[in-house]
Amino acid sequence: MGMMQEFKAFAVKGNVVDLAVAVIIGAAFGKIVDSLVQDIIMPIVGKIFGGLDFSNYYLALNNQDPHLTLVEAKKLGAVLAYGNFITIALNFIILAFIIFQMVRLLSKLKKNDPPAEAPAATPEDVLLLREIRDSLKK
Repeated sequence: MGMMQEFKAFAVKGNVVDLAVAVIIGAAFGKIVDSLVQDIIMPIVGKIFGGLDFSNYYLALNNQDPHLTLVEAKKLGAVLAYGNFITIALNFIILAFIIFQMVRLLSKLKKNDPPAEAPAATPEDVLLLREIRDSLKK
């Protein structure tokens, strides 16, 4: 089997397609959470802690003017961008919490699913034939 045929067989398997869909939906969901953190949560946190854009909080490591934006300060030398790190960490925590809740919900739904159907009872004639077979063996 040629490499292209093997790749085609691999690519059309259900699990690969499911994974591709999950990655695309996950990327879109990540953008939604990123927007939630950057556009809604962090401005509120920034207002509480000084009224500035929280992602622009940094510690100058090269004697930069503390009133510069993060981008301008980075151009002048090294900075410790702790505000940006906190924003990304909060983004991760929210995303991880939402995924945890989704997995928890799916787990509960699986527990509530009815059990798989019990196998059908063996017909009486088959049982009778088995008894005859077993008695002939003796």
